[in-house]
Amino acid sequence: MGLRAERWPYRDAGTRHDFVPLYLYEGRRLYLHPTSVGLKLGSSEARRFDVFLRQRLEGHPVEDIPASLAGMDPRETGIDAGVGAQWGGRWGVAFAEAMRDVSAASKGSELRFGYKYPWRSGNFWVRPHASIGLRSGSLNDYYFGVRAHEATAARPAYRVGSGAVAEVGVYAAYRLSERWRLLAGATASRLPREVAGSPIIEHRTLRSLTFALAYDVSPEHEAWPEKKPLTVRALYGDSTDCDVLKVATLRCTSTHTQDRTGIWGFEVGRPFIDRLNNWPVDIAGFVGATRHREAGLQPDFWELKAYLKAYYYGFPWDRRVRTRIGLGVGLSYADRIPFSEARDLALRGRGTSKILQVFDPTVDFNVGDVLRMKRLRETYLGLGVSHRSGMFGASRVLGNVNGGSNYIYSYLETTF
Repeated sequence: MGLRAERWPYRDAGTRHDFVPLYLYEGRRLYLHPTSVGLKLGSSEARRFDVFLRQRLEGHPVEDIPASLAGMDPRETGIDAGVGAQWGGRWGVAFAEAMRDVSAASKGSELRFGYKYPWRSGNFWVRPHASIGLRSGSLNDYYFGVRAHEATAARPAYRVGSGAVAEVGVYAAYRLSERWRLLAGATASRLPREVAGSPIIEHRTLRSLTFALAYDVSPEHEAWPEKKPLTVRALYGDSTDCDVLKVATLRCTSTHTQDRTGIWGFEVGRPFIDRLNNWPVDIAGFVGATRHREAGLQPDFWELKAYLKAYYYGFPWDRRVRTRIGLGVGLSYADRIPFSEARDLALRGRGTSKILQVFDPTVDFNVGDVLRMKRLRETYLGLGVSHRSGMFGASRVLGNVNGGSNYIYSYLETTF
């Protein structure tokens, strides 16, 4: 978990505070960071090529909108698809990235070049960096321009051209104990003159501070030294107006009370940790695609998920029928806003976001134990709740959304 403070560039917007959910996974080929997911190719960390998707944390505030932006079309955080390369040695690491918006927000692009110098001493790690980003006119104009229909006497129309943004910063980590880490970061960036001339811009120099606390669940040894198992899940469910906590505690289990929408999907995963700290707890990682059935209310669409999941199985009857309680936590990207989600948020006067937090509580039992069939020993049948959440509107990463949607689903999971 992290807290971030940032001085916004917009006139009278002040300093904004943000909650940042932290998901940090570094695999040999795959990584998952708070605002990005990507593939790593190359011979080493210092010499590698990346393909990634990254959230661009820019845009207008969605709450406490300043007078300078009143009446303007909202500018949303976007999703960039990009490629990157880095080359390093004892002298540090040079890197380059090319990104383009693929979320139909700005439709802009950016080329970024930079240098970073990782350094470690005992429990302390620090990495200063400097970069310059060459931004297209469509990118700058989307976030900092004023369209003709938005113009007023105090806010004339203004079109922003291309320009370069320079940034310097430092990130650091300190190992408090075997598992706990203290993280911090500070950046300062300078907007181009083309942006500074916009009537909605007050600050050309932007500063941000981040502080975070993380718990490291990295395994101390390879649990599957030869070959990690592959887990596959298939699911099918219906929408519910029940709160996720009430469903998980069986206090509310009704479905289709307001509409006939639902979901089906599939997920694949790998186990990361077997018996965390020698407790009856396993941790796995999943990625998956969910198809939303919108019952004619709007076109059906796909949702992509990436999350970590913990399973607890230390029940007294575990030797007879293994029963697990699971909790998945991660990120969801929906190609459209689910109908039930948009309806409920509109009634509360709240905004929506395609990117939200995933909470996935489940309970299941071992099919092989019930049927006394050894070949089904790694197959589970269960119930779960697919929950999209904006973390009570406290996170810009999640669009400052206060609310979400819930689906009760059944699933079959097996491991090869």
